Amino acid sequence: MAVDLAAVEAQLNQVFPGAVVDRDGEWLVLDPGQLEAVAIHLRDEMGFDYLTHLSASDYPDRIEVVYNLYSTRPELQGPGIPLKVRIPDRANPQVPSVTPVWPGANFQEREVWDMFGVRFTGHPHLKRILLWEGFEGFPLRKDWHEPYYEQDQKPYASRWPHAESAKPRSAEERVRWRANVQYPKGFDPDPAEWQPLPEVDLAVDSKIDVGSLNTDQILLNIGPHHPSTHGVFRMVVGLQGETVTSLYPVVGHLHRNHEKIGERNLWTGMIPYTDRLDYISPMYNGFGYVVAVEKMMGQEVPERAEYLRVILGELTRIVNHLLNVGFLFNELGAMMTPMLYAFTEREHALDLFEEAAGSRMMVNYCRFGGVRRDVSDDWLKRCRKVVDRMARKIDEFETLLTENEIFISRTRGVGALTWQEMASYGVTGPMLRSAGLAYDIRKVEPYSIYDSFDFDVPTYETGDLWDRYRQRIAEVRESVKILHQALDRIPARGAIQAGNKPWNPKVPAGEIYSRVEHPKGELGFYLVSDGGTNPYRYHVRSSCLINLGALEAMSVGYLLADAIVIFGTIDTTMGEVDR
Repeated sequence: MAVDLAAVEAQLNQVFPGAVVDRDGEWLVLDPGQLEAVAIHLRDEMGFDYLTHLSASDYPDRIEVVYNLYSTRPELQGPGIPLKVRIPDRANPQVPSVTPVWPGANFQEREVWDMFGVRFTGHPHLKRILLWEGFEGFPLRKDWHEPYYEQDQKPYASRWPHAESAKPRSAEERVRWRANVQYPKGFDPDPAEWQPLPEVDLAVDSKIDVGSLNTDQILLNIGPHHPSTHGVFRMVVGLQGETVTSLYPVVGHLHRNHEKIGERNLWTGMIPYTDRLDYISPMYNGFGYVVAVEKMMGQEVPERAEYLRVILGELTRIVNHLLNVGFLFNELGAMMTPMLYAFTEREHALDLFEEAAGSRMMVNYCRFGGVRRDVSDDWLKRCRKVVDRMARKIDEFETLLTENEIFISRTRGVGALTWQEMASYGVTGPMLRSAGLAYDIRKVEPYSIYDSFDFDVPTYETGDLWDRYRQRIAEVRESVKILHQALDRIPARGAIQAGNKPWNPKVPAGEIYSRVEHPKGELGFYLVSDGGTNPYRYHVRSSCLINLGALEAMSVGYLLADAIVIFGTIDTTMGEVDR
């Protein structure tokens, strides 16, 4: 149900006079000096214990830090509370950290520090997260320009509608700044004197009992180029013997500032870029983005287009979960058969994607107000056959895997956290549900036409590796249930796009945080429009990145071999983590 923001504002001001200093549309503007006390009150007294999104936006006279709070209580589940604080001092912006209140804010505050230069006082480890220490400037500020910068937004005057010259030229020749690669002042390194940054402090007294084995602790680097890290990812693991005493994730190796690109591109121009985030589930990335922009535009979507989005989105969920199960068994050192099963079923889904969208992975399919292309009746018949086949293959999967004694012994009781612990870390998606909390955005805050389908939100109890496996299998079965209903009910004919198809729409001025139940968890888009053809602020809330924040808590006390599998069951795609 919707939260009564006026009642929340009145209660906060009664307990903390002057805590809410303003209303900015649907956002409550808080006094930064009372932020931590208000956060504790919202969590402990008002039930809003689930912080899933934290980001910032840069304006000429201030920087704003935004927070989106939700509740795990069934009676309060829904749109949640949007909060923000305004920081007028752009030269030295500071705000209290909420990481002591919600540990899930850790990585998100580090990202805001990295991109905007906002210092979060009281943060336990405030370091850059996507860039390297010593990087010059804060790239998501409006006055920071990347190399070969031409203008703040596309289309560039030098290229459209009338280029300066008909002769093609390289970017280096075309841009007046030329090779303006930015380095810190006085940057003149001597390679012979290079030393790695001390990213982890190994506590001398952090001993873990490993029986009669008495060893000193060591730090072990795993990655960034390692087949067990699912991409370019590095873990600095503290070990005593083979037991994990600490685990520090190092991300950013694939960072290309997707969000700066988003603020430079047209609204429509960012749709194909979303495919490059989680490239295992590209169809759902675009789905989440267009839903957010449609909310800002008040855009209706034809019924047939909604069904096509759901059909392709749930096929994506099945593919994602089957691949994760296949990777799980590969990382356990087991047979390749589960991986082959997963990739075989994926091929059938990708065949459908290719015919519908013209591409197997970089689909570029969703549009504001609909989808890019319709599908044939024959496509729908073949889709039904693929779904029926997947239902049979899931049964084979479980017959082959679920009661495997070695699999059970390696996964049961390993990496477990309670759902309360996961929620405090901002964990979303199948992992949270595997620990016992029935929280699915398709149910608690429905979007598209999901509220018209009959499906359950399965849960398990412990959140260990065993339950994470069973959770994903159960969710695949629910997706099959949704697909059967959608294929039965999709209108035989109808529009797939509302009205005309403007290539360059103007989005009404405003600010929104919109979220969807992506296969990996909560995929959110925080968007600010100034009424123009380009986003003023474009931010992707990555479930992959934030779920990684709980990796150390899940791994300490287990063996190194277990930590590899625990990381795999988080189900990350590094393209989305780093953006």
